[in-house]
Amino acid sequence: MTGQRMVRLTRALATACLVWAAPLAAHAQDLGIVQSDILVVDADRLFAETAFGRQMTAELEQERDALIARNRELEARLEAEEQTLTELRAETSPQEFRELADAFDTKVQTIRAESERRARDLERKSNQARLKFMQTVEPLLIDIMQDAGATVIMDGRGILLRSGAIDITDNAIVRINNRHGSVSSGASGDDASKSDPGDPTPDEGGADAGTTKPATKN
Repeated sequence: MTGQRMVRLTRALATACLVWAAPLAAHAQDLGIVQSDILVVDADRLFAETAFGRQMTAELEQERDALIARNRELEARLEAEEQTLTELRAETSPQEFRELADAFDTKVQTIRAESERRARDLERKSNQARLKFMQTVEPLLIDIMQDAGATVIMDGRGILLRSGAIDITDNAIVRINNRHGSVSSGASGDDASKSDPGDPTPDEGGADAGTTKPATKN
């Protein structure tokens, strides 16, 4: 008799646990999240398919295009200056022409160095953009992890095989768009293509030389 009572008590406790756990599982299912200790997310897709990530990419591409246009314009102006210098060769003394050619050569080197600096700055901003993106969306990923009862979220790019059920990328994209869809990213910070107050022009000495070569000296 005692054994039968223990069996009934065990069943009752098991039923109570199931009833208590059911609302939590249902809530997670309503959110489209599987209950799992381990979750997987595709970080590349988060950056490429969310409005926030696309905005950051667009800002960087806009800055890159502006820098390319700036370099091409300055290259054309330097080529014109080089042509003018070449035409002066017949009208100036060898000593004077060498001085002009040396000055132009120095200007070209200054311009090239400035262009390379701006290119490095833009590359650095591009590399930092993904880090800033992940830092911004991290609280949302933590929320998903808590909803799923998970202890870790792994980057799916480094996993060979996995169950699709534990991939939270689609859910994360929706949440990021809802939270950060219209937020300015400020991905690129100061625009590397904008001229600084002391930014030299071809006539003053500074920007991108492109493929321009200094005038031939005597």
